[in-house]
Amino acid sequence: MTEPTTAVGPSRPTRSRGAAPAFGPVRRAAQLVLGLLLFTFSMAMIIHSGQGNTPWDVLHEGVVRTTGLSFGWVVLITSLAVLACWIPLRQMPGIGTVANTLIISLAIDPSLAVLDRLAPDPGLVASVSLALAGIVINGIATAAYIGVRLGPGTRDGLMTGLVARTGWPVWRIRTGIETVVVVTGILLGGTFGWSTVLFALTIGPVVQWSSWKWLAPRGLVG
Repeated sequence: MTEPTTAVGPSRPTRSRGAAPAFGPVRRAAQLVLGLLLFTFSMAMIIHSGQGNTPWDVLHEGVVRTTGLSFGWVVLITSLAVLACWIPLRQMPGIGTVANTLIISLAIDPSLAVLDRLAPDPGLVASVSLALAGIVINGIATAAYIGVRLGPGTRDGLMTGLVARTGWPVWRIRTGIETVVVVTGILLGGTFGWSTVLFALTIGPVVQWSSWKWLAPRGLVG
């Protein structure tokens, strides 16, 4: 004999206790823009500290010193050049990719100007503090704009595209790219220092630690 059944309505997807809800489009767009603005300001903090730029900013500053162009123009030109490399790698940009290129290019010079006004000649303690805080903020901002999954930055897309086409591990591709970038930047006069090395060693763990549910909820991160 079968047990009697109880009539129920259409089944609804269940959510495990403590799971974070997916973000709506407004929240995602706001987090993308604010994350990129915070990312840009953290770049400016590290640059202004004079303790050693991030790997790509060693190159950017070297080009700035060689050409006399503003930091914003150099970031834009470099981003477009890297984006062109996506074509043979069959990478497709997203909204986040375009926003990454435009927002950072437009915001970096004003960010540097603000820091120059607030701390025109920081001493050693202030410089070290700027560099350390910049690295932490950079990791949080990276988690914020990557967490919405609207498209990688141009440089991240270059890395993932090369990984997909070569089959090499991520660490080898990223190390190779950043080694070329840093060496080229040093030859052009970019600032390399202890914070460059610290950034390379710690940015991954900082981003991982920063990926809280309110920045990168389940469903938006792979």
